[in-house]
Amino acid sequence: MTRSYYAPQGGLPGQNEALYEPARFTTSYALIPAVTMTDIVTSNLPGWDKTRAWIIARPMTGFAETFAQLIVEVAPGGGATAPEPDAGAEGVVFVVKGTVTVTIDGTAHVLSEGGYAFLAPGADWQVANTSQAPVTFHWVRKRYEVAPGVATPDSFVSCDAEGTLIEMKDTDGGWATTRFVAPDDLRHDMHVNIVTIRPGNRIPFAETHVMEHGLYVLQGRGRYLLNTDWVDVGPGDFMWLRAFCPQACVAEGDTDFRYLLYKDVNRHPGLTL
Repeated sequence: MTRSYYAPQGGLPGQNEALYEPARFTTSYALIPAVTMTDIVTSNLPGWDKTRAWIIARPMTGFAETFAQLIVEVAPGGGATAPEPDAGAEGVVFVVKGTVTVTIDGTAHVLSEGGYAFLAPGADWQVANTSQAPVTFHWVRKRYEVAPGVATPDSFVSCDAEGTLIEMKDTDGGWATTRFVAPDDLRHDMHVNIVTIRPGNRIPFAETHVMEHGLYVLQGRGRYLLNTDWVDVGPGDFMWLRAFCPQACVAEGDTDFRYLLYKDVNRHPGLTL
């Protein structure tokens, strides 16, 4: 399998360009194309040095309800000694460009492209770019939901190449998921996985389910069903799907279509809004 990881390029289109890609924001889904992730839409983060972030999802009315997702770019010498402002939050760091050192409970881990770190709620962790080039990574954050009788998960590190690739039944490997956490491990109330769909293969039905999704295209091209709309997506495009939004996909071109996928799992549905 060939793996590549798209990272935002920043910059700004010239005045002679008109890159009006089909960004969409609806009550059931949002599409944020890669071309919109320019210099002028980045945010600075308190407590982070030499860092900027594209915030592509955050809890708010009519948008993401369970998670925030940031694409974080850290210049050489930058980072944070206390990156997480919410003591009840868990997180995942997934590297798409460069090399970063993530220190968890006193142990340093060097993560390169495809590197993955799960940050348990309440973990003592830091991040530093000790290399000579910028590093870019996704930071997915969720408020951890405690469940009676269920232990809190531990932090761990892994990488794309070491994740367990599980083929969807009866697809001959045409559709598979790289899982970093076992689906029946009830300690985890969120999964951040990688879905791979081989060229010409598909999700052959409109999935409709309680899980909220964030999807970031790492490589390849696909045609994606979002509610009632079919949209063309490629590297760097981000999609948010609210719970129960119908979805399906067809991988196009001659490259594996791969995306980083967030979903909330393994908890009783709440009975209040």
